[in-house]
Amino acid sequence: MRTYHASFEILYFLGTIGILGSDLQLNNLHMSDIHNASNRDANSTNNTDQVPVVDKSKTALDEETVLDFWNENNIFEKSVTQRDGMDEFVFFDGPPFATGLPHYGHLLPGTIKDVIPRYQTMRGKQVIRKWGWDCHGLPIENIIEKKLNLNSRKDILDYGIQNFNEDCRAQVMEYKDAWEQIIPRTGRWVDMQDHYKTMDASYTESAWWAFKQLDDKGLVYKGYKPMHLCPRCETTLSNNEVADGYADITDISVTAKFELTDEPGTYLLAWTTTPWTL
Repeated sequence: MRTYHASFEILYFLGTIGILGSDLQLNNLHMSDIHNASNRDANSTNNTDQVPVVDKSKTALDEETVLDFWNENNIFEKSVTQRDGMDEFVFFDGPPFATGLPHYGHLLPGTIKDVIPRYQTMRGKQVIRKWGWDCHGLPIENIIEKKLNLNSRKDILDYGIQNFNEDCRAQVMEYKDAWEQIIPRTGRWVDMQDHYKTMDASYTESAWWAFKQLDDKGLVYKGYKPMHLCPRCETTLSNNEVADGYADITDISVTAKFELTDEPGTYLLAWTTTPWTL
């Protein structure tokens, strides 16, 4: 078998060798066979007036040809269905936010998340890989607040919690289609159609069920810790959210003057950035 370029060579071999007993006999398949199967024309485009022709490297063309072959022949699906009855290795992806496009911080861990299930597949296990979407937290809330010009907790309450939540729910999957194009392009095998979302009631119920199991075993305790508070939305912030939005700003402050009762004309000065506590 021929060799290919960089990390995609690893993904290609893991993918083809991992299909044990396939009627396609992928372990004896050559790159030229895949090229013939897909008959890709790299320089063609459906609409030359709108889509410019881009000269791609041979590496990129080889990668796209392999991906086409996988898709046309349902190779990922066969790697799961051909192992019915075998030991399972179930992988639920720690979900990314669907409120932005993938970046390096997603692609590098995504490669690791792909290699481990492939290894377990090669060991003969049935590896179910389910994609997920993180739909909670400030990212989507900040997007809706900017869109609707909501600048405080009071603005959100006036707008209506239910209305605000529905707007978040409607827009949280804005970049779903882009993710479904980019992730497979990296050579990763994962079921992005039968996905789970953290905003689904079934997911929330499962999270509470798991928490209840911990509580039943006496592993949950109540404690206290200092937390950062967002003065605008009046909610606590995670360490990541504090670091992500950290900035030096000019804030309101008050200097109060207190006269000593035993020394008229002598004052103590008290400076505070929380004048509402006075």
